[in-house]
Amino acid sequence: MRRYLLTMTAALTIFGAIASAWQAASSGPYKVLKTAKVGGEGGWDYIYADSVGRRLYIPRGATREVAATDTTPAVAAVPARLTIFNLDTLDPAGQIPGVGGNGTAVDPKSGHGFTSDHPKVSMFDTKTLTLIKSIDVGAARPDGILFDDFNQRVYVFSHPTKDATVIDSKDGTVVGTIDLGGVPEQGVADGKGMLYVVMQDPVGSVTAVDVKTMKATAHYSFVDKGGCNGLALDVKNQVLFAACGRSGNPPVQPAQPMMVILSAKDGTIYTSLPLAGGSDGAAFNPATMEAFSTHGNGTMTIVKEKSPTNFEVEQNLQTMNGARTITFDSKTGHLFTMSQERGPAPPPPPGGGRGPQGIAVPGSFTILMIGK
Repeated sequence: MRRYLLTMTAALTIFGAIASAWQAASSGPYKVLKTAKVGGEGGWDYIYADSVGRRLYIPRGATREVAATDTTPAVAAVPARLTIFNLDTLDPAGQIPGVGGNGTAVDPKSGHGFTSDHPKVSMFDTKTLTLIKSIDVGAARPDGILFDDFNQRVYVFSHPTKDATVIDSKDGTVVGTIDLGGVPEQGVADGKGMLYVVMQDPVGSVTAVDVKTMKATAHYSFVDKGGCNGLALDVKNQVLFAACGRSGNPPVQPAQPMMVILSAKDGTIYTSLPLAGGSDGAAFNPATMEAFSTHGNGTMTIVKEKSPTNFEVEQNLQTMNGARTITFDSKTGHLFTMSQERGPAPPPPPGGGRGPQGIAVPGSFTILMIGK
């Protein structure tokens, strides 16, 4: 009983601090500048802004054919495809049929793009929007993906194999794999030879990688934070922002998401700040010294870096329910996320845990442009 009371007291203290932080930061400089209901059916995960080519890439999954019933018409199957939009206007700019996957990365120099298209990686031409080839990645299950212009390589992260497949973006050859020592999600590169990858494990961490040797050089543990999906980097000051879904040991219930802010040099944790929801992506704007985290509950938390060791929650912005991933356009400073409308969600399972989502509303898929 004493342990229960202590746990409850700690939880209430945390929730009180979170409520105060939310109230203080609910207004701020950012707003949804534009929404584009572009429609289209099929699953989705990552969104990717090509700031050089001025395009926005969103892979969409295939859907199955649904037979007609007495009350509903038949629904035709939709193939997987890579959908492309104008980054400035959000108008449709084309699509590549048969190329799906979780995320996209583009090498502006070679004009080659890549999608983490399980069970392979798809390589395409960004000018003609045609598939170049499919790349065999063995037992890996491609998920998160990152292009690093330091050596024109693409890094594709895999949960079950706990590694990154390394691909030469000039010709699409696999040059090796990197053991990351955990379940990888989002990666960031400093453009100077270092790669950082955040881990989804119960105890969260960041793995630092020397891309020249393709070897991990350090593992920065978060001790009492876990389920981390988003990662952003202030290159100038070597500060990492890791968005984690759980905190506490044992984890506080209900889950309390936190942003862990740490040194990229040695893993020193500067502070942890409350997030408005469970994150699936993060970004950093070096021009404004702000980090961003997007959440499935329809919120975005903006963290201000006041100095290399001083940080605060600047704003919690309402976006759109389900808008959980994010991309950043370095030219305009705009951020982009996406979601779709859903019907009422079924009740959660009797034993607890996450219940199923409501049925997606056809044609409701929407892109959001966010800025000041």
